[in-house]
Amino acid sequence: AGVTIQGASCDLAKPWARVRMIDLVSNAVGVSVHPSQPVDELRSIAQKNGVNTETRWGSGRIIEEIFAEKAEASLIEPTFVTGHPVEISPLARADRNDPHLTERFELFVGTHELANGFSELNDPIEQRKRLAQEALSKEAGNLEAGMVDEDYLRALEYGLPPTGGLGIGIDRLVMLLSG
Repeated sequence: AGVTIQGASCDLAKPWARVRMIDLVSNAVGVSVHPSQPVDELRSIAQKNGVNTETRWGSGRIIEEIFAEKAEASLIEPTFVTGHPVEISPLARADRNDPHLTERFELFVGTHELANGFSELNDPIEQRKRLAQEALSKEAGNLEAGMVDEDYLRALEYGLPPTGGLGIGIDRLVMLLSG
């Protein structure tokens, strides 16, 4: 079950690493980071590490940018990056042990994201709050942010059982395996 990834042999049969995004960032910058930290503190950490941020970004988005700039390149062997900040995961259920993180993962191999998955947020009240934050972010210039979806919220009010989803980039998987 071995493949060559960026010139190195990789055994795909062994258990794949699972690491929280905040732990990867903390290791990369040498100080602890968490979405509960004040945004100015995280912005300062980013700046000290040569990572540019935008004024409209919250703590979770800044952590994601530090991750992309300072930690992602180290993810050669298959690694599940878990515990994404709520701010960057508007549709994911909050982590049961840390309300600032989510039950979300991304699979990285060869420094590239191959898959994204999460437990769906099925609380219509919390979902409305998050979508309202997304709408405010969109108004502030974030082109990737979503809007309040009343039809979706109405459906959630009727009830959604525990649900999860997974998206796999087949094109990325084929590129990885074919070199």
